[in-house]
Amino acid sequence: MEKKRKGPLFDWFKAGIIGFVLFLLIRAFFFSSYEVDGKSMQPTLQDGNKLVVNKIGYQMKDIQRFDVIVFHANSKEDYVKRVIGLPGDTIGYKNDQLYIKGVRYAEPYLQRFKHPFPGQLLTGDFTLKDVTDTNTVPKGKLFVMGDNRLESMDSRHFGYISYKQVVGKVDMRYWPIREFNLNFKGN
Repeated sequence: MEKKRKGPLFDWFKAGIIGFVLFLLIRAFFFSSYEVDGKSMQPTLQDGNKLVVNKIGYQMKDIQRFDVIVFHANSKEDYVKRVIGLPGDTIGYKNDQLYIKGVRYAEPYLQRFKHPFPGQLLTGDFTLKDVTDTNTVPKGKLFVMGDNRLESMDSRHFGYISYKQVVGKVDMRYWPIREFNLNFKGN
């Protein structure tokens, strides 16, 4: 007895269903799309930018200083910020210059916002002890800041974030298309 063939339309339908399921799995476990809400990451990211966030293609040990990440700020909101301090770091700002473990670091991604008004600092002077309860970033924690230091709610206000809060690392800005970008470190 010969089996009746269902035809090419059925094959296309089956392929479409499989493709859709794969898309949902990849989106749920590997990558996700986020939209920037607010001005805290200007000039690097603007309100309404759409980002691709790598949720699994990295290990926590792969998070590096100056990476842009998305993390769960609370049960309802995710924030996008820049990693400034890693576990064991001492951090301070003096005269708009970042110091980590006593070494001065350049922040090229801030150049467009530096000294918007004569005499005004973009990032006020502080040390970790001034804004947290410790002098060094604890194990399993990160110190994060927005690039728009004058308008960012960040670790200076809410303290360290846990590695467990991290959703993923921002890999790409795909919208608006004219601002497509794969490099957020400014170098």
